[in-house]
Amino acid sequence: MTAKEFLKRLPEALNARAAAGTEATIQFELPEPVHQVLKDGSLTVFEGAAESPDLTIVIGDENLVQLFRGELNPMTAFATGKVKLKGNMMLAQKFMGMFDQKKIASFES
Repeated sequence: MTAKEFLKRLPEALNARAAAGTEATIQFELPEPVHQVLKDGSLTVFEGAAESPDLTIVIGDENLVQLFRGELNPMTAFATGKVKLKGNMMLAQKFMGMFDQKKIASFES
């Protein structure tokens, strides 16, 4: 599964309660850019670049999937340069906790 395909499925794993009250645009800089809009406890995925994202995540396809599956520690990934963040760092930390890991684990690889 490519990172783009994975990101398109990510709304299925969103915990609406954890996401409630957060409005943000998250840009994923991948070979095929994708951005997500988080609003009203839901997550919508769009292909291409966002005009003014609140957070930009620069990461390789394989590392992105590993990060969301809990196979790659976010702090280690950041410290070793496997992931680069631009924008709202607090949003980055909060965003990772908004998903049901069991649902993510059920996505096909």
